[in-house]
Amino acid sequence: MKKQYLILFAVGLMAGFSACNYLDTKIDTQPTQETLDSNYALLSNLGYAPYTYIQNGFYLMDNNISAGMSDEAEQTAPTSNAQRFNDGSWDAYNNPDNPYGYYYEGIRAANYFLEYTVDYKNQLAQNRDTISDRSYQYNLDVADIGYMRGEAHILRAFFYYDLSKRYGGVPLVTKVLSLTDDADLPRAGYDSIVNFIVSEIDNYADSLQVNWKTYNSDQDGRFTKGAALALKSRVLLYAASPLHNETNDLSKWEAAAKAAHDVIALNQYTLSTNYQQLFLESASTNDNEIIWSIRCGPTNDMEKANYPIATPGGNSGVTPSQNLVAQYEYTGTPNPNNPYANRDPRLNYSVVANNSTWNSRTIQIWSGGTDSWQNTNASRTGYYLKKFLIDNLYLTQNEKRIHNWVMFRYAEILLNYAEAMNEAYGPDQDNGYGLTARAAVNQVRSRKGVAMPSVVASNQSDMRDAIKHERMIELAFEDHRYWDLLRWKDAETVLNEPLRGIKADNSGGTVSYSEFNVENRVFIAPKMYYYPIPQVEINKSKGILIQNPGW
Repeated sequence: MKKQYLILFAVGLMAGFSACNYLDTKIDTQPTQETLDSNYALLSNLGYAPYTYIQNGFYLMDNNISAGMSDEAEQTAPTSNAQRFNDGSWDAYNNPDNPYGYYYEGIRAANYFLEYTVDYKNQLAQNRDTISDRSYQYNLDVADIGYMRGEAHILRAFFYYDLSKRYGGVPLVTKVLSLTDDADLPRAGYDSIVNFIVSEIDNYADSLQVNWKTYNSDQDGRFTKGAALALKSRVLLYAASPLHNETNDLSKWEAAAKAAHDVIALNQYTLSTNYQQLFLESASTNDNEIIWSIRCGPTNDMEKANYPIATPGGNSGVTPSQNLVAQYEYTGTPNPNNPYANRDPRLNYSVVANNSTWNSRTIQIWSGGTDSWQNTNASRTGYYLKKFLIDNLYLTQNEKRIHNWVMFRYAEILLNYAEAMNEAYGPDQDNGYGLTARAAVNQVRSRKGVAMPSVVASNQSDMRDAIKHERMIELAFEDHRYWDLLRWKDAETVLNEPLRGIKADNSGGTVSYSEFNVENRVFIAPKMYYYPIPQVEINKSKGILIQNPGW
């Protein structure tokens, strides 16, 4: 993407905006309206500025992926932020996952751009001196700022989604707060935030570009109509789930099903035929399964963080759990001497296990092996991460490759659809959409390169379990699992279970495997279903902001 989101001007300008944090960030000294009116570059940089506040999924926890927050994985470093999260020693004063203020700065950047470009067509016209300039470049500039205004609405909605999934209801700010405005605002209810997000998407999705690749490939990476509808699908699925829908209002599930179907009906996306490559390099932006991904540029951060410690330059990092690995289905007869044979292919695409070939060598996780769990800073679970990582990157030579974080992809939409349809209509009714919950799940399972058999589920309850299972496998490590457990209200069970690993022992060339508990985990219900509002914000509000229960 030509702008790469990190526009230096925008970053510098936003730093000026952010002299104070959070809701009391107000306008003081800014570029003059006259300056903005006459300069497309300044206006467009203001339009790009909200993008700089999107969190990159590769750096969510301990400068790594968030999987260590859930039952998917363990962070190797024993004093990590993930460890604090898992043992329950976090609170309103010290939360290792606290983007509250950061997202309000992003919301403010979107509000600022929207307010200062209300009359953008006339503003841009003031700087056009020739008829040819007016008829060509002016039209291009007007179209681009028009798209950016739509994107600003959706970006603001995105920030509210990410806030609401953590904190529930939050203050709803839809304008730039001036020096005389009261910044001590009460929290809007969760449903009000959802309604705002949905209204933003309904009102502005059609004003977005459908496909930046075909319109202007240099701009690929900006929000599209499909990405906005994918956001709506996720938001309404969360809103229909037990955490937010205690009475099981079926109309909420129906709305979530329709939102997912709206994405499907675009006929713009298909499932990838190469699951492993989908998350790597150009495929993570160009594959037809990708709806929207965050551009990261050339880097080796993920490989440095997560290659096995025995691989030069690797630090083990986030390591998959036996809790996750055990969920990958067998496709043939289990072999106790090789428990990773005859399994769902997505296991090998996502996880490095004992005797895997990785980085041009055989991974030896057995006792006494090169990658043994007994070695200092080796995996604490008996596994290493493979998903997102490029094989054979020469870290000692600082080799770097393109990495992009996939935010929305078509498989998630199919699983969103399957879950909502099953809850609203059962596993085998299509409500006129032409696709049942069962058929949607089976599309994900049967794609080329995965080819798993159809789900066996005779009723709604069984299908619910099958869909939860499929999300755990298909979306592993993609920052879904923790939030799924919360919205299903399964966290108090799953996240209070010990995290398990596997030990491999080699005796005379015969390897045997045994499970063990890596550590106990703590999830305190009901309070941990919502994050605490940062205590500094509670204190500053003088009683206006009400803390979440239990904190």
